[in-house]
Amino acid sequence: MAPTAAESRPLSVSYSPCPNDTFVFHAWAHGQVPGAPPIDVTFADIDITNDLAERGAGDVLKISYAALPWVLDEYALLPCGGALGRGCGPLVLTREPAAAADLAGRTVAVPSERSTAYLLFRLWAAANVPDGGVGEVRVMPFHAIMPAVRDGQVDAGLVIHEARFTFRDYGLHQLADMGEHWESTTGHPIPLGAIVARRSLGAERLAAVTDAIRASVRAAWADPSASEGYVMAHAQELDPEVAKSHIALYVNEFTEDLGPAGHAAVHDLLGRAAAESLLPPIPTDRLRAP
Repeated sequence: MAPTAAESRPLSVSYSPCPNDTFVFHAWAHGQVPGAPPIDVTFADIDITNDLAERGAGDVLKISYAALPWVLDEYALLPCGGALGRGCGPLVLTREPAAAADLAGRTVAVPSERSTAYLLFRLWAAANVPDGGVGEVRVMPFHAIMPAVRDGQVDAGLVIHEARFTFRDYGLHQLADMGEHWESTTGHPIPLGAIVARRSLGAERLAAVTDAIRASVRAAWADPSASEGYVMAHAQELDPEVAKSHIALYVNEFTEDLGPAGHAAVHDLLGRAAAESLLPPIPTDRLRAP
């Protein structure tokens, strides 16, 4: 049977311009995965992709794990392609050395109120900031946060991605590591970004998407140099060594397959958040891979 028009059109795929995403998706985006469905790629910060998923706009998206409660009716969580690991958590940065108590009532810039980074921050703040409370939370594109902290526009910034490697270049100080808190509290790796795909694609196409992502990850590992031009063309931080360090940290065994440890980390994060009334609860069956 010939494919329908809907089945033959390119899938719309949205992910960030960060090195880990461009590294992971390079082979698929460039038609180098045999048999994979064609795709149209849109680059967007995580706050935008979270919003796209909540509006049902797009077939395959990289979003925050913290955004899952609002999208799982329409999208399925895929078991590969995302960002989950150890030693890779978001950081809280300040212009001068500070302690957790100093954040009480202060203004903090965050990459998205639906981001996993912000969820991890809220779990950390509940245990470490007096009354668990900061003052104003200001959403900014992640690449604008460190300049805002440096220039005194905000008192602190919650940063992700390659900022882990570059914040000292801005003269900033690390107040706390959200991932370190999560790992020491739970023993789990840190869930950050998830890949979701529209359920209406059907089981066969969802399986094809999963296979394509895995094949793209394996191709990137097999020949890391193949994606260098694509990675650096879109990187916010233009130092190639920073990009390589970023990829090495965020693209790991969980990117190829969440596996039992990855799924356990996701379940625990969302369960703890629901218990603290930070997120709506999610039925367990909604988190199963298609």
